[in-house]
Amino acid sequence: MTAFVCGRFHFTLARPLVMGIVNATPDSFSDGGLYAARERAIEHGLRLREEGADILDIGGESTRPGAAPVEAEEELRRVLPVLEGLRDCGAALSIDTMKTPVMAAALHAGADMINDVNALRAPGALDVVAASQCGVCLMHMQGTPQTMQQQPRYGDVVSEVLEYLHLRTEAATRAGIARERLLWDPGFGFGKTPAHNIALFQALDRLTQASPTLVGISRKSLFGTLTGRPAPERLVASITAATLAALKGAAIVRVHDVAATVDALRVLHALGMESR
Repeated sequence: MTAFVCGRFHFTLARPLVMGIVNATPDSFSDGGLYAARERAIEHGLRLREEGADILDIGGESTRPGAAPVEAEEELRRVLPVLEGLRDCGAALSIDTMKTPVMAAALHAGADMINDVNALRAPGALDVVAASQCGVCLMHMQGTPQTMQQQPRYGDVVSEVLEYLHLRTEAATRAGIARERLLWDPGFGFGKTPAHNIALFQALDRLTQASPTLVGISRKSLFGTLTGRPAPERLVASITAATLAALKGAAIVRVHDVAATVDALRVLHALGMESR
């Protein structure tokens, strides 16, 4: 598949797209609630768009390991004003949620994409998304954000993640969601040890050959393990991973540091990245 239908946008996937992260939460692992206020979140999203983000991913509930869940009403209070404020910025707008009522309200308000760590498993989620023309990202997660990092175990992490994503894709297409609206995300850091994350990344080309794939590994704890640096100091590690993901065929890289990622991908393309 060489195209991704995403609400108001039809992306050709001729190059890797950059998704900028807009955390409208007080407890994000990476920015500590720096953009929780509506005005600051909108300002941040506009800046990421100016830096070259193709898609902005707005989240109102932290999914870091151990994060406490929030009620749908509170999540909507956080994300809908930001969605409204960014509606005409020129980027596709994604809502990072696993709740069906939040999906429904966000789509009604004009969201172009649903990014669901739960892969549309919540009751009614498939039907809500099928009734729209939004893009969808189906992610693999073992457990829940509250439990996923306690003792993640796999026989073969790559095969099991692939099988799960195939099954969720089948469920989505049976529900009436066209294949060109779907992306995969292997879920780096969502119920995976550092060894699991490394194995998945090394096998990333197996996923990208099977489906357009979103890679969200920016500032993840894996880089803390590998470099010893805290989340705000993982720029070089994150850019390196985004570049490698592009070389392995990633359709989208989800990142905090948009300007640096855009520069890296431009250089990669100019200096001989193989045609996608």
